[in-house]
This record gives sequence, C-alpha cells and structure tokens, in this order.
Amino acid sequence: MTSFRRQMADTKDGLPGAEGGPLASDPLVKCPQCKTVVKEYRNPFPTVDIIIEHGTGIVLILRRNEPQQWAIPGGYCDYGESLEQAAVREAREETGLTVELIEQFHTYSDPQRDPRQHNITTVYIARAIGGVLQAQDDAQEIGVFSEADLPSELAFDHDQILKDYFLYKKTGQRRALGTAGGDPLVRATSGD
Repeated sequence: MTSFRRQMADTKDGLPGAEGGPLASDPLVKCPQCKTVVKEYRNPFPTVDIIIEHGTGIVLILRRNEPQQWAIPGGYCDYGESLEQAAVREAREETGLTVELIEQFHTYSDPQRDPRQHNITTVYIARAIGGVLQAQDDAQEIGVFSEADLPSELAFDHDQILKDYFLYKKTGQRRALGTAGGDPLVRATSGD
C-alpha cells in the first residue's frame, strides 16, 4: 500500500478533519473507482496569445464571448498540443491568417490577469505569411492597429502586454523575470 493510501486508510473512512486526513477546508473529491477521498488540485490553464505583425500594425480581434472587448488573438492549449502548435492554430482559427512564429516574447502568470480563472499565457510574436485577414471563430470583428490607434479598453491584461511589446520593439528591453503588473522593464535583450 502506498504511503498516501496508508495515511488515508488510517483515517476514519478518509473523511475530512479525521486524524491525519485532509483538512475540512480543502476541496475534496472521491475517486470513482476506489472511493478514496483526496484533495482536489486546481492548476492554472495554459494559454497562448499571438501578437501578429501585419503591415505596419498588429492584429487585434473583438471577442465574440465575454469579455466582449478587443484582444490579442489567442486561446487555450489543447491536450497533446505544444504551445507553438496552439499559437499557430489559434491565429488561423481567429484571424484566417497563417503565421510564422518569430519568437516567444514573455509569459504572463498573474493569477488576477483573467477574471474568469487563473490562466497563464505565453505570448508569441508572429508575422502573417498567408491566408486572408477575416474575423472567424471567437472573433466578431478584426482590425490592424498601430500603437497610436489601439482601442481604449482591451481584454484581460492585454494593455500591459502591448505596452511591453511596443517598448520592446522600440528599445529591445523586455520585462524582467519575476515582475508583475506595471513594474518596469529592466533587462535588455542583447549584450547583457
């Protein structure tokens, strides 16, 4: 018997609050096969966002689903799919464009970045290499925007992501690892 199963067997039916068992405040689930009560683990969801450089601007979509705001194209990584595959797929599904990924830009992981749940996004910079720009799938509208004409309200933390992107394009600076929210970008990408 594994030590975890032994620990659960030593409790009163593996019930919360029993000596040695999970705490009463822990979210619990029962295994449908062996009926053992275990702590439910909640993990963040991996997502991708793709800053698609198109002409002299970047592609944004107006989301069909809540929050119905302008956003960087992106979505969830499917099981068995790499982040890079997810980025290429999401770009095609939402914008009609075939993209070439140029680089992985940054990962944003603030638990409050998405009001729906804890999503971690890895942002890619890409360029369009084919297809026809058109709103598809989760997008009700699509547009190409420069830094000067970005929509005033963007979904999630996309305003911060785009501030970071445009600063990076101008100066070569990226957000330092471990910074969150409006913390400064402090690490140059070349010659450190």
